Amino acid sequence: MDDKRIVELFFARDEQALTETRQKYSRYLHRVAHNILQNEQDAEECVSDTYLRAWNAIPPHRPSRLSVYLGKITRHLALDRYAALTADKRGGGTQAAILEEWRDALPHTDGDPADDLAVRDALSRFLRQLPAERRRVFIRRYWYGDTIHDIAAAQHSTESRIKMMLARTRDELKTFLEKEGIAL
Repeated sequence: MDDKRIVELFFARDEQALTETRQKYSRYLHRVAHNILQNEQDAEECVSDTYLRAWNAIPPHRPSRLSVYLGKITRHLALDRYAALTADKRGGGTQAAILEEWRDALPHTDGDPADDLAVRDALSRFLRQLPAERRRVFIRRYWYGDTIHDIAAAQHSTESRIKMMLARTRDELKTFLEKEGIAL
């Protein structure tokens, strides 16, 4: 079933919307959550919570790209759960490394910088101007939370090349945001 029809089912408050959403997106949403949390049960709970959030938010929201909308909900839920799980024991893990990498590239705010409209728009413009390979690597690392090892294997590359590519891309992002007038 196409996304437009699924959204219409949500608007009609038809529970078939949840069934169709589960059928179409459960693997994708589970991957997003599991890459962040590294735990099956926690990932499953985030995916279930995503369906509930979508049910409560649609309507009034009418997402133009349901996969992106659901992925964003799942990612935020997983990051919140990760923060709660690691509040007492800082350090270690892929997500801690990713958050450390981001520290100097994005503005420091009280909330999630990706939620700030100006930053989000600038980040979208920045990603669109990147070559396809660099954009793919960047998104796999910072959206999906993939490990350097997994990205290198998928790109048929070395880990050191991927690390260097990410470092240079973060530096370029920082410069781009400064030119856009976004204070870091």
